[in-house]
Amino acid sequence: MPSWRYSVTGLDPDKTAIASGRDLRIKPKAAREICNYIKGMKLAKAKETLQDVVELKKPVPYYRYRLKVPHRAEAQGFDAGRYPQKAAGEILRVLDAVEANAEFKGLDTENLKITHIAAHRGRRIRKFIPRAFGRASPYFRHLTHVEVAVEEV
Repeated sequence: MPSWRYSVTGLDPDKTAIASGRDLRIKPKAAREICNYIKGMKLAKAKETLQDVVELKKPVPYYRYRLKVPHRAEAQGFDAGRYPQKAAGEILRVLDAVEANAEFKGLDTENLKITHIAAHRGRRIRKFIPRAFGRASPYFRHLTHVEVAVEEV
């Protein structure tokens, strides 16, 4: 059994709470763009934003992985964006977990701010599709690790 560590250090344990989602079946590129989008937001606003992404009301801006990503009419202040519903739903579950951890520690859940959120590439599960003439083509299941730290402000 691996022992997971967090990439953020120097947190005050009395004012912060952390949570992580390991081996989530979401694409690392989508998770990275979502994490960059909600970093620094209040926790309630971030959860509301991700719920809007799941309901296809609000796009996530793509800054790094935006080759051939179309422009969105709903975009406010950015040009290219997508609606990564599956990744937004999984990260929303991690945000629920960090809110529960903060409540357990006795922090005020109304005044929580996301100070650290990161997505790391996990392993790839390699599978094969049979093709004609006895050949096979590989396809991959991508796994991602997401970690969140919130602080009471």
